[in-house]
This record gives sequence, C-alpha cells and structure tokens, in this order.
Amino acid sequence: MKTTDTTPAGVENPGSPAGPGPVITKAKAPAPRKEPKREGATLNVFSHGILILWAIMVVMPLLWAVMTSFKTDRAIFTSPWSLPDRLHFENWSRAWTEAHMSDYFLNTLLVVGGSLIGTLLFGSMAAYVLARFDFPGNRFIYFLFIGGMSFPIILALVPLFYVMQNMALLNTLHGLILVYIAYSLPFTVFFLTAFFRTLPTSVAEAAFVDGASHTRTFFQVMLPMAKPGLISVGIFNFLGQWNQYLLPTVLNTEPERKVLSQGLVQLAVSQGYKGDWSGLFAGLVMAMLPVLAAYIIFQRQVVAGLTAGAVK
Repeated sequence: MKTTDTTPAGVENPGSPAGPGPVITKAKAPAPRKEPKREGATLNVFSHGILILWAIMVVMPLLWAVMTSFKTDRAIFTSPWSLPDRLHFENWSRAWTEAHMSDYFLNTLLVVGGSLIGTLLFGSMAAYVLARFDFPGNRFIYFLFIGGMSFPIILALVPLFYVMQNMALLNTLHGLILVYIAYSLPFTVFFLTAFFRTLPTSVAEAAFVDGASHTRTFFQVMLPMAKPGLISVGIFNFLGQWNQYLLPTVLNTEPERKVLSQGLVQLAVSQGYKGDWSGLFAGLVMAMLPVLAAYIIFQRQVVAGLTAGAVK
C-alpha cells in the first residue's frame, strides 16, 4: 500500500531521504487594521447641538405667535401653551379691517417695492462703474459709500426732517421711498462692487468688440450675470426696509400714510384697556409672513450670492 506524504510544504520532514529541508522562516502576521480616527466627532456633535438649540429658540416664538393669533383673548391668558380650540379667523379679519392693517400693508408694499427697485438700480450702476473703470476719485467715492455705512442714521434725523420739509416731501410716500434708497445705497454699493469685480472681463470685452455701448453692455450682459448678487443684496435690503420704524416715525406722521411697523405700534397703543391681544398677534403675523416667505423662496439664491466669487 502506498502512503501519501502529508507533510506541509516548507516543513522539514525528518523521515525524508532527501535530508534536511529548507530553513523555515515565520511569515510576519499582517498588522491589525486601524480604524479611521473620527477626528472632530465631538466638535460636530457639539456644533449640531448648538444649531438645533438655536433653531428651536428661533422657530418656537414664531410658531407660538401664529398659534396665539388664532386664539381668543381668554385662551391666551388661561392656556397660553395649548392649541386653540378652533381657528378664530375673525381675529385676522378684525385686524385687517378695524385696525386698518390693510392700509398699512398697502403703504408698506408701495414704499418697500419702490425703494427696493431704486436701490438695486442705482446701487448696481454705481457699483459697476466703481468696479470696472479707473478714474480720478474712484477710491474716494468708494470710501464715501463705505463711510455711509458707519454713519448712524439717528444723527441725521433732525437735518433730514428739515430737508424733507423744505422740499415738500414730508408725509409723502415718494419722499419716504427716496430716503429708503439713500439709506440703503452704501451697503448695496459696497456689496455689489466686490461682486462685479469677480465677474469675467472677457464677456464685456466681447460685447464691446461686437459694437455694444457701455449702457447696453451693462444692462444686457453684466447685470444678468450679477443676478445672484442682486438677489442677495435685495433680500437684505427688503428685510431692513420692511422692518424700518425710526425713519417713517419721524418723516411720515400722517395716519393714512403709515406703514406696517407704525401700524403695529398704533394697534398696541389704541387698545387702551380693551386688550385686543388676539388682534394684535394677528397683525404681528401679517407683518412677519412676507419676510419669512421672501427668505424661504430665495434662500438658495442668497447663499449662492454670498459665496459667489469666493473660489475662482
């Protein structure tokens, strides 16, 4: 019977006639695989926790105000944290009609809409010239706009009042529009000047070669390319102008021409001892909704405009 040698390869077989086998060398065991270090995991958890806490602190008051606007005055004080028994839409109708929120809302739309268009138009034109053309006094004019950002508006209220009065613009919507434009131009020019500098010059040069004038190049070539920046600065100006209270309080004292911020204060003061808190919260939510809607709709464009030009 034949026997099969089952000695493993590389191991010396003492019974083999071939004599001693090759020298046995132990192979190195593979190093244990190290798990990737989770660097910054603790920092990520901490930062996410802070963001969640911040979101709760911001969202909860807004939701509470919306919920309270549908309650009765009695329910607001007896059960402030509970849901309304039913949706009291009469609070909104009372604030819209009896508190004249409809008139204040229309005045605010007219003032903010006109001032926003004028701010973006004049601000983009000034920023384009300062960013694209070299002329004596370029930097001086630019720093004048920068200085306007640091000038407190409260210091200009008294002379501004008399200037508006002498020009017959006091207590007028178009006068308030001009003041809003002047108030918003420094930041707009500062923001858009940096944005126009990031745009490629080759496109404008190609338009000049094709025979386009400076005006046509600006409106048909450069301005559409600056759309993300225009949307971003437009949102910031919209927020500031919509919530503006100091300027209209000083320059716009006629009751029929008041804006929303003045209307809310008027609604709170006119209550007296009646305590129409449900109507007040309904008016407050009316003033908040356009701002929230504008930011939710254009939030991607805002981020795109802020980050455009950061990486070329």
